[in-house]
Amino acid sequence: MGMQATGLALTRCSFGMAPMPFITIPMHRDITFIMPAATIMDHMPFLNILPFIMCQSKMNPMVLAIMAATLGAVQVAPCIPLTFAPWVPPCPTVTIDGMPAANNSAKTFCLWGGCISFLFPGQVTTLIP
Repeated sequence: MGMQATGLALTRCSFGMAPMPFITIPMHRDITFIMPAATIMDHMPFLNILPFIMCQSKMNPMVLAIMAATLGAVQVAPCIPLTFAPWVPPCPTVTIDGMPAANNSAKTFCLWGGCISFLFPGQVTTLIP
């Protein structure tokens, strides 16, 4: 069983420099521990997933451009998360407005190769299977 992810969650990216808060907007009308509960569809860049300060992925074109300009000396660029898929695995037994809930073991992926996961689910009382 995992913990329900909420708007107080903290996320991290495998290529990011720092953890960032996860944002859920209160459109689902399901509140968990005073914050809106997250579904697998809460994966939109800049709306739900904020930039992780700097990106180290060699698949990111901005990183490649900066590396080329500095002859490989600088290998980071500002993070622009491009998540394209919902959080996986979903919790099919718990639905919020008809969509599966997202728990603390869910992951989503960035187009630049980063794996985004929850560092902290935002609450410690609501368990979901």
